[in-house]
Amino acid sequence: MSKITNDIEEELSESEELFEKLSIVIDKGQEPLRIDKFLMNRIEGATRNKIQQAIEEERVLVNDKPIKNNYKTRPGDRIIVYETNNPETSEIVPQNIPLNIVYEDDDLMIINKPVGMVVHPGSGNPDGTLINAVAWYRQQQNPELDESVLPRYGLVHRIDKNTSGLVVMAKTQKAMTDLAKQFFNHTVHRRYVALVWGNFDEASGTIRGHVGRHQRFRKLFTTYPEGDHGKEAVTHYKVLENFNYVTLVECRLETGRTHQIRVHMQYIGHPLFSDDFYGGDRIVKGTVYTKYKQFVDNCFAICPRQALHAKELGFAHPTTRKEMLFESELPDDMAQVIEKWRKYSQFKNEE
Repeated sequence: MSKITNDIEEELSESEELFEKLSIVIDKGQEPLRIDKFLMNRIEGATRNKIQQAIEEERVLVNDKPIKNNYKTRPGDRIIVYETNNPETSEIVPQNIPLNIVYEDDDLMIINKPVGMVVHPGSGNPDGTLINAVAWYRQQQNPELDESVLPRYGLVHRIDKNTSGLVVMAKTQKAMTDLAKQFFNHTVHRRYVALVWGNFDEASGTIRGHVGRHQRFRKLFTTYPEGDHGKEAVTHYKVLENFNYVTLVECRLETGRTHQIRVHMQYIGHPLFSDDFYGGDRIVKGTVYTKYKQFVDNCFAICPRQALHAKELGFAHPTTRKEMLFESELPDDMAQVIEKWRKYSQFKNEE
């Protein structure tokens, strides 16, 4: 039997934790075999029907191209199998929760998620999530729709509970597969706006460093600059406005690891303002005296969460291939605290 190189990578991230890639490179000496039969022998629990369905949905690529069910494998072929990875097994209960739908067509929905809403049910959040709301909304459109028809009602990426902004939901299996591939391949445009502590020496830059779970505190993530743990993560940042003690920045993601922006900004000494996980919920910059502390505490009260907003989301439409770009306004809490810092900075500069 020829050697098969198996490389199973699970992207545990805000945007890619829902997708798994199985990569198989066929060595020399492998005799030609129909692709569906070949994969049945290599994937535990796979059936011919499931594999053929995956091929029809273009979730199986050979040398980066879709193939047909009768394709015969050849030595040197690189086979990629995309699979939905559904770690959550709890039943999703539809709930009549209002949604801010920015855009919708037959293939997808763009939703502006508010602060405080969890995206998917999980430990500690059994309901009241974005998916519960989407399940209700979609079932009003199609009473026959359930998770067996479209896993997680089309969820292909996530943002944190206390991060506001844009999320895309697929409405068909084909759209879900296509969008998930785009996230996995890092071709989706994602621009966030964040208020962070401190001043930057450079107007723009790139942060590179693996992101993974903290070795001791498992609820936290951290940066591993040597790449000894975690997965590769790349964040590009640009200074938008400086307020002496805090800075408004935009962050563009190449990858989408869990807490990536929050962890990367902490790593370079600029934790997100009011981020209680990564040290931004205390005075990081500025001399602590009574009036200044009172001002900062007032800002924390206005924005009692990490000051991070998923402002832009862009991708190729899964059916038309047209480039789509969506933008959302800053929520009130961030807008108010930014304006408060802007006025404070102007006042200090005039002193």
